[in-house]
Amino acid sequence: MGVTRTPTPLSQGSRTAGGIGESTLRPDGTLKVTGEFAYSSDMWHEDMLWGYTLRSPHAHAEIRSVDTSEALRQAGVYAVLTHDDLPTEVKNYGLEIQDTPVLAHGRVRHHGEPVALVAADHPETARRAAAKIKVDYAELPVVHDEASALAEDAPLLHPGRDDHHAPHVPHPNIVHRQPIVRGDVEAARARADVVVTGEYEVGMQDQAFLGPESGLAVPAEDGGVDLYVATQWLHADLRQIAPVLGLPEDKVRMTLSGVGGAFGGREDLSMQIHACLLALRTGKPVKVVYNRFESFFGHVHRHPAKLRYEHGATSDGRITHMTCRIVLDGGAYASSSPAVVGNASSLSVGPYVVDHVDIEALALYTNNPPCGAMRGFGAVQACFAYEAQMDKVAAALGMDPVEFRQRNAMSQGTIMPTGQEVDSPAPVAEILRRVKAMPMPPERQWELADGAAMGGATVDVRALPGGLSNTTHGEGVVRGVGYAVGIKNVGFSEGFDDYSTARVRLEVAGGKPVAMVHTAMAEVGQGGVTVHAQIARTELGVTDVTIHPADTQVGSAGSTSASRQTYVTGGAVRNACEMVREKVLEIGRARFGTYHPAWATAELLLEGGKVVTDGGEVLASLVDVLQDEVVDIESEWRHRPTEAFDLRTGQGFGHVQYSFAAHRAVVEVDTELGLVKVVELACAQDVGKALNPQSVVGQIQGGTTQGLGLAVMEEILVGEDGRVRNPSFTDYLIPTILDTPTIPVDVLEMADDHAPYGLRGVGEAPTLSSTPAVLAAIRAATGRELARVPVRPEHLTGT
Repeated sequence: MGVTRTPTPLSQGSRTAGGIGESTLRPDGTLKVTGEFAYSSDMWHEDMLWGYTLRSPHAHAEIRSVDTSEALRQAGVYAVLTHDDLPTEVKNYGLEIQDTPVLAHGRVRHHGEPVALVAADHPETARRAAAKIKVDYAELPVVHDEASALAEDAPLLHPGRDDHHAPHVPHPNIVHRQPIVRGDVEAARARADVVVTGEYEVGMQDQAFLGPESGLAVPAEDGGVDLYVATQWLHADLRQIAPVLGLPEDKVRMTLSGVGGAFGGREDLSMQIHACLLALRTGKPVKVVYNRFESFFGHVHRHPAKLRYEHGATSDGRITHMTCRIVLDGGAYASSSPAVVGNASSLSVGPYVVDHVDIEALALYTNNPPCGAMRGFGAVQACFAYEAQMDKVAAALGMDPVEFRQRNAMSQGTIMPTGQEVDSPAPVAEILRRVKAMPMPPERQWELADGAAMGGATVDVRALPGGLSNTTHGEGVVRGVGYAVGIKNVGFSEGFDDYSTARVRLEVAGGKPVAMVHTAMAEVGQGGVTVHAQIARTELGVTDVTIHPADTQVGSAGSTSASRQTYVTGGAVRNACEMVREKVLEIGRARFGTYHPAWATAELLLEGGKVVTDGGEVLASLVDVLQDEVVDIESEWRHRPTEAFDLRTGQGFGHVQYSFAAHRAVVEVDTELGLVKVVELACAQDVGKALNPQSVVGQIQGGTTQGLGLAVMEEILVGEDGRVRNPSFTDYLIPTILDTPTIPVDVLEMADDHAPYGLRGVGEAPTLSSTPAVLAAIRAATGRELARVPVRPEHLTGT
């Protein structure tokens, strides 16, 4: 890893060990590596029941009747619930639009939609009982694509829906539409020396987290319920759960349990309401754990997309204009589709200067599985298309594709198509230069100097396309190199009140100062539990910091998504720490100020468990200052506000921050068999400030690998009948260690003055550019256009 650092001054200059800028170890790391970490699926309670969900086998059907009598007669069954058993008039939920039924009523709108619930004393008993529920379905016409969704006689999937987007969409089967218009495209097109068009397609990707949906609901003596669950956003879950249960929010107490990955798939509810309903009905704890088949139906996926682009450029390599139309398949329910549309449209130009644009993005209602948040959130689909276009325009001009990108790269001060000025560093040209300058991997790595190392063989098949399948020994293998760069927003956008809350407590315990940090941040593997402790050590000058389990007994931290938690909840932790520090100094001045004038005149710091002056003089230990005092402060923190995009022009200050990553992919392709081996995915990324450098590199490598999966492996296959064809890891393929290439990372630190410590959100940007870089490399090796991901062997051989 190469690291370039522009030092960012700390607010108080603390040098306490384990502070920000150090690669401190994760407190949960050893437990996870050894298998001792307790995930939500590991929870247990005395006298616990098991919950199970009956799901629709159809994508679109009328429910004529539901007969639960035989299931209720089965020994060991405690409850069977349908829509008619829901306790309140609130029977739907949703992140933005409350259009998702808790249990289907009247009709089902997608394959796998929940229809009934069972609670029993054994999971197999619950499954067998569910199989005895008789549902009389009458299948309805399936809406599966844009043509069938917007046809004149198309079935309306949500007739009579009333939401704030309705006046702006031309058809009720459109969830949301966002145009962006700026400049004069027609005049710019007339000045172009070349005009290039392209149509692109992105398949439906699954988050493929390894820990399936699970949780434990425990009924409480006060009539409420305690829910222990793996999620991404405790308070958003709470906001949706409580009304359905008919309980005030303070009687639905939620605690985060061990999360086995998320990547956006846990933003929406899955088993939360179902477990609580069963627990309250039976008066017993109820545990729900999805198997892998259920998990594919139990959460949203990445929106599949069709994109049509046009770019013009002058002969000297300047982009004149861009037009695009992006159609996202949102599936049966809205989830976060409106926000995904906003991202796809506002970031559809990419990290380039384009003054004349005509953009339209929209999301459809269909009878396909619901789609919502996944790492990259609308920007991934756009990046695949605009980066393919960059290569096509460069080729039409006879220019080097990296040079063409650099010539049009945005920088600080660039005006986005939405009219927003980029007011922090945007080193797009620099990260492209850096990634291109990184050493190339050796050629023909499969050739062995010592054949005895492979039992007399002359090649290491593990380094070849096809790997251990031993399909080739290097015949017909061609190397290709490709580049891509992407732009991703950080944080919630478009006027959303994006804030977080942190509670920080400082006291003396065991004769030394100790701090406790309490937030509702969902730790899903991103490393917030490490960063929060680092911030507390930096700001409070103490070594011993405890992270309180995340729950709803503290204010909201928002979602662990949008690369926002280090920025927003980290900002809240720092803010609370600053307030604690000032209170500590107030106590110290009251106790010792009369004995030393520096208490009143110097800039005082907390460092190494002591109060020191800015000149390094020790005034007192924190133990002496605090004595029996406990300083305990909870506070909210917000970044600067954003605003909604205009629904006609798309203009507005929509995003609080942008992040940038560039990749160079090196691939080897067996052009006869259509097999691909990604040899290397080098990345250069600006992170503003690396609060934990090792964690930052891990995030970049993880995002890069997910982009690789989308490029060559991962797709949920849905037929025209709306049925999912491959809901298992047998048929839905994800990269393993054998598929993951070398991922060298060059980290830049160019501080954003608007952000805490100058940091920039990290986790999503590498997911964008890794996919088009791999495709560019495969195109270079094969000469094929390849306008769709994931690439399959038949796309490379023409068979």
